[in-house]
Amino acid sequence: MKRKGIARLFAMVLTGAMTMGTLTGCTFGFASDPDDPNEVEEEIPIDTSVDTYEYRTDLKGTEISVLNTKAEIQVALEEIGKIFEEKTGIHVEIMPVTDGDSPYTKVVSLYNAGNPPTLSILDTTDVVALAEEKAEDLTGEAWTDEAEGYLTEINGKIYSFPLCVEGRGLIYHKEVIEEALGEAFDPASVKTQEDLVNLLDRLVAAGIEKPVSLAKEDWSLGAHQLQYVYETYDGTTDGAQQVIEQIKSGELNLRDYDRMNGFLDLVDILKKYNVAKGDPLGADYDEMAIDLADGKTAIWLNGNWAWPNLKEAGAKNEDEYGFLPYFMSNDENDFANQKIQGSPSKQVMMDGQMATEDEKAAAKEFLNWLVFSELGQQLVVYKCNIIPPFRNNPYEPTDPLSRDIYEHVQNGETFSASAIVPNDHWSILGGAMQKYLADRCDREKLIELIEEYWAEQE
Repeated sequence: MKRKGIARLFAMVLTGAMTMGTLTGCTFGFASDPDDPNEVEEEIPIDTSVDTYEYRTDLKGTEISVLNTKAEIQVALEEIGKIFEEKTGIHVEIMPVTDGDSPYTKVVSLYNAGNPPTLSILDTTDVVALAEEKAEDLTGEAWTDEAEGYLTEINGKIYSFPLCVEGRGLIYHKEVIEEALGEAFDPASVKTQEDLVNLLDRLVAAGIEKPVSLAKEDWSLGAHQLQYVYETYDGTTDGAQQVIEQIKSGELNLRDYDRMNGFLDLVDILKKYNVAKGDPLGADYDEMAIDLADGKTAIWLNGNWAWPNLKEAGAKNEDEYGFLPYFMSNDENDFANQKIQGSPSKQVMMDGQMATEDEKAAAKEFLNWLVFSELGQQLVVYKCNIIPPFRNNPYEPTDPLSRDIYEHVQNGETFSASAIVPNDHWSILGGAMQKYLADRCDREKLIELIEEYWAEQE
């Protein structure tokens, strides 16, 4: 058994010894060992009985490559590529990016080597940085009509295919909260930072000593967290860019900016209840998933991309997980307290610099197939476990995190904002956030580091 399996077993024994009576009948993911080689993976079957897509036959033998920077869908993409090749004769090579490597650095190195991928799955920031020089103009593609609200325009043109909608906030484990409090939990009852503190205090009083998991990774702190300061300006990408420009010019004093202070107020709350408070920079990401699945914690600041980790920790599709907003104030009417951040965080850029006309045509066929074919629509949802941004896709995600984001989207309870920041933002300011997380700098120093970073940008 791997180390995390041992950690789960130890947690089970310790919890059982201390609170055997209170956990009677409770199932927090103990039913199966995620490291059990005999465990059968349950998959939703793909319905192949209907396939009305009109395949091109003139591109057989063409080879294209896809640079995948979303590690959790590597196996699924390889399977999708094989199915597409069976249908079209077009070979699709899926190229993984090593965990921890910068997607931007990887794709630039491939261009410098004269061997860029035909398609690259990148962050929006990377697309903005590269598109006008490297990318194929996709403005006229038919799928653009199906992705209204999730397209990234650069000087009036579309250079990227929105792969998925991802949402983030405070993941809650409903069964854990209800078991601890002995009552039904309505996430809509938590509307402000004060409400969140009240919930956390009640969980502590009920025996969950430190109910929050807070990741220490610089990419999490510098991108998924700190960017709330920009993205909650008004909940739009344009608004995020506006506040960034004000910070760069010095027009906006971050010490007086309500979003900066509200963000740090929430970080302070999460720090207080952090399960790794004693050693916040020693926190293990995989163990956070185990802690949430097993009931040691009740809340994890993360996004729906964390489901594979939770699933590996023993969580099941039928378990009740969902998202609370990233509360930025004590105003119930603040949109940031009412809505989940959900945006097309991963984009697919097509090479327009070195790809041949046949390679471009084959790559466009692959993207169209994902959007317009019955097989492609199912595969992106059921194999990749992602939320498609294309409104013509009738299939709903199956895991509880993506289902919750999907429901928020359908109910108009999300805001879509993507802060366009330099590609070293997550590492440099993520490092600054790590200092704050570990109490190695105070609020004033953190703001100073953020201002210094932006002052150096052109």
